[in-house]
Amino acid sequence: MNVASIQNLVYLLASVLFIVGLKGLSHPRTAVRGNLMGGLGMLLAIVATLVGSGVVEFELIIGGIAIGAAIGAVLAYRIQMTAMPQLVGLYNGFGGIASVLVAGAVLYQTLFASVAPGIQESVATVASGLVGAVTFWGSLVAFGKLQGIVTEKPVRYRGEQVVKIVVAAAAIAVAVLAARDPARTELYWLLAGAASILGILLVIAIGGADMPIVIALLNSYSGIAAAATGFVLNNTVLIIAGSLVGASGIILTNIMCKAMNRSLANVLFGGVGAIQQSAADADEVYGGRIKSTSAEEVAMILKTAQRVSFVPGYGMAVAQAQTPVRTLTEAMEADDINVDFGIHPVAGRMPGHMNVLLAEENISYDKLREMDAINPEFPNVDVVIVLGANDVVNPVAREASDSPIAGMPILNVDQARTVVVIKRSLSPGFAGIPNPLFAADNTLMLFGDGKKVMEQLVSAYREA
Repeated sequence: MNVASIQNLVYLLASVLFIVGLKGLSHPRTAVRGNLMGGLGMLLAIVATLVGSGVVEFELIIGGIAIGAAIGAVLAYRIQMTAMPQLVGLYNGFGGIASVLVAGAVLYQTLFASVAPGIQESVATVASGLVGAVTFWGSLVAFGKLQGIVTEKPVRYRGEQVVKIVVAAAAIAVAVLAARDPARTELYWLLAGAASILGILLVIAIGGADMPIVIALLNSYSGIAAAATGFVLNNTVLIIAGSLVGASGIILTNIMCKAMNRSLANVLFGGVGAIQQSAADADEVYGGRIKSTSAEEVAMILKTAQRVSFVPGYGMAVAQAQTPVRTLTEAMEADDINVDFGIHPVAGRMPGHMNVLLAEENISYDKLREMDAINPEFPNVDVVIVLGANDVVNPVAREASDSPIAGMPILNVDQARTVVVIKRSLSPGFAGIPNPLFAADNTLMLFGDGKKVMEQLVSAYREA
């Protein structure tokens, strides 16, 4: 059996590991194993490519693996869960710029060898440059918005759609010219430049509340760019891996669009996150109607409850309050109180954000209830504890047609008998609008840092 045959067999094994790994990522119980299998598949694919192509020696392969593993371990240890969406955004961007540079390098290599690129190579090269550059710069803007470096508000201006259409048309026109005459390498870099501008324009117009959708979409873009680069290199496993990432990213984007009542077409063209035309004034919504409470009062209410539901949000992640949440859950269950968790699909800043935080505390996945499953049951819940969530429990989504969250499916916590909202202040969420839930007759506001308040609530409950 020759080297090429062995390489293809390893590619086949890696592809199977990618698919099985993705399947494992579909459920928290198997996610870690799925992640490891996907990583093993990528390791096999990289080693097989480098060895089969005679690119580097084994010593360099081992050295590269060691350096990459060290960087990954440091990031995994130091990056907080609250910053994970930014990190995912950067990873998407790195994948995009890698596609741009690899496709460009292969183009130069082919021309220097006095070989004319075929139609497949030419089209794949411009596709890598176009999609990769959009992904890289779009991901940098998304990172900036999530990190607070770039304004979280959508940057809108008169004629913005016309500008984006003109830039997109220019990029496509240059792509056609570059594909027809690949020897003119300056066209490839001009294409990358136009695509970079397009990536910035597309994402800068999207508000911070929609960044989870954008991250998923850019993840898909990075996969498409990688698949295109696979055609440039004639590398089967890269085509398969890129296609899997691209397809799964689009599926996730579509799921999140439905969860946020967004149009996928609008997201693709950077049309979401528009500034609302009108919004109620905070004083008008809250004036004289906020009922502040204490940990001791909430503890007494919990002692008389039969069913309690937690609704976590990004504020829980920021405060790192999941440990006292688990402690209070165990204390209430010891008193035969039924406790579960209502999870909104986009709670936090990325899909599964709350699931991961709660899983780290060994809270049973059976207690995590999806929005559609728990919403009909809220009228029978004695107490709902909203911890750091805002827009995903805002009843305005069901009522106001001119609101930025109008039509977005929410957790109907306002239908519970008592709602306790743990929050630092009455500041709005990403949507930038007041939340009438805070002023509802059945709502009590428990102000303070999420972790400290939960610790106080645990102590008060044990003493009650």
